[in-house]
Amino acid sequence: MPLEHHQPDGLGKARRLNFFGTPIDLLSLEESVSLAERAMERREPMRHTALNVAKLMKLGSDDDLAADVRGSDMIGIDGQGIVYGLKLFGAHDVERVAGIDLFYALLARCAQTGRKPFILGAKEEQLRKAMAEAQRRWPGLEFAGARNGYFGPQDEAEIVERIASSGADCLFVAMPTPRKERFLNGNADRLNVPFLMGVGGSVDVLAGHVSRAPVWMQKVGLEWFHRLVKEPRKMFVRYAKSNSAYTWLLLRTWISGRKPIEFPIAS
Repeated sequence: MPLEHHQPDGLGKARRLNFFGTPIDLLSLEESVSLAERAMERREPMRHTALNVAKLMKLGSDDDLAADVRGSDMIGIDGQGIVYGLKLFGAHDVERVAGIDLFYALLARCAQTGRKPFILGAKEEQLRKAMAEAQRRWPGLEFAGARNGYFGPQDEAEIVERIASSGADCLFVAMPTPRKERFLNGNADRLNVPFLMGVGGSVDVLAGHVSRAPVWMQKVGLEWFHRLVKEPRKMFVRYAKSNSAYTWLLLRTWISGRKPIEFPIAS
């Protein structure tokens, strides 16, 4: 069954489709920023998820993660592998909007508009370095607050209350999958923050603790390989398993002639 057309106000090209049962919004970086800014301006809740191959492949075996991801208000394409898969099966105007690029763009916009972000996650040292670097890059940026990601279930209610009373306009959660998705979806109604986004390891990159792949590697979809070289112990199993499983999924779907994309109805 076709999907309803997904067209946010003022974003004529914005649309949503389903890919292997998971909604994806075909948005540019500029459109993504505009949607986030509108949510902050109106104080309307919006939860963003950045989707890459590793996360997509986890959805089939993790029902909680699947519910967290598929229930998001905005699901952006974080991985080049998703772009290739969508194009293989006929999607057009597909653009990767890396989560880290959206994170940086929103920090820059907060500095310009006076809005205040809250960052939750990462190690304390890296978190403080990232905040200092953000304020160096984007003068005028003020944070509503920050908290490292090392806490247990017994601390969660206090942390949620701290965020809710901070006056933050946006919350960036720098924790791994599925922990960040579970925190955001499970607490969205209590956080009192309009724009919510998981940013994973982006805080470590901003802090200078982890390097990002060169632009040419990002463009051709080899950012995962750069991370594998830099963090082999952490990334080998993740990428070896998810990338091979995804490639096999695309291949057998292509051979079968099945259509894994549900396109929106044109308005």
